[in-house]
Amino acid sequence: MKETSTLIEIYNVKMGKVEKVDRVVKSDSEWKKILTPEQFQVTRQKGTERPFSKQCAIPRSGKGVYQCVGCGTDLFAYGKKFESGTGWPSFFDPVSPLNVKLVEDVSHGMHRTEVLCARCKAHLGHVFDDGPPPTGKRYCINTVALKLSAQD
Repeated sequence: MKETSTLIEIYNVKMGKVEKVDRVVKSDSEWKKILTPEQFQVTRQKGTERPFSKQCAIPRSGKGVYQCVGCGTDLFAYGKKFESGTGWPSFFDPVSPLNVKLVEDVSHGMHRTEVLCARCKAHLGHVFDDGPPPTGKRYCINTVALKLSAQD
């Protein structure tokens, strides 16, 4: 189905409300100007970083929001992060279901659910049904797809 509107609803953590924002659409050459080669490979070409190869930023205050590295959309709160032992940052819930898009992924001979940024469609990682309470979900996200906005 073709998307017709350029406006979407996204939850803004700092404002504490849903707001209408423009989708972010760029060409590969535009993305390459703002992303590192590894960020481009992961977020735009659906790649993945090696497990245990990156360290996810930790806010000094213990409060913060991980945002999309491409467009700055709020994605996951630090308080919903947990150690899964998989080698990638894991979260049990996004800040809002509005901010992520889930799509079926049957690549690499597997059946998974891909997690995309709802605003710029950056590939973030995958979600699995083996996470902790209260959701039972494990959003397994590439570190290079995230940037931390600390709330000190």
